[in-house]
Amino acid sequence: MLPETPPLGSAADWLRHARSDLCFHTQQAVEKSIKAVLIHRGIEFRKIHHIDYLIGLLPAEVSLPPEIVDAVGLTTYAVMSRYPGDYEKVTEEAYQEAVRTAQAIFAWAGRIITGDSQSFSPTHVDTGD
Repeated sequence: MLPETPPLGSAADWLRHARSDLCFHTQQAVEKSIKAVLIHRGIEFRKIHHIDYLIGLLPAEVSLPPEIVDAVGLTTYAVMSRYPGDYEKVTEEAYQEAVRTAQAIFAWAGRIITGDSQSFSPTHVDTGD
C-alpha cells in the first residue's frame, strides 16, 4: 500500500505518477477507438481530446456499449497526467475501472470495424503488419 502523500521524488511518488500515466493511456485508447469508428463511418472530427464531443458525432444508428457513460469521465486523464497541478489521487478502484472501460470501448470499436460481432478482443489485434 502506498502512503497517502509520498515524499516528492520517492519510489512511491514515481509509482503514483506511473498509475496516472496508465490512466492517461486508457483515455487515449478510448479516444482513438471512437475516432477509428468515426473514420470507418466517414465522419470528420476536430483534433480534440474530449470523449463526450466524439461520442456526440456518432450517428444514432451506431449501438453504443453501456461503458460509454464511464468513458466520458476518462477525458480528465488527458489533462491530469500531462500537466502538474493539484489533482485527486487515482485510486486502485478508479484505475481498474478505467482499464475495464478502455478494453470494452476498444472491443466495441473493433467489432464495428471488423464486422465480427462476437470475437474481437483487445488482446488480439491484427495491425496489418
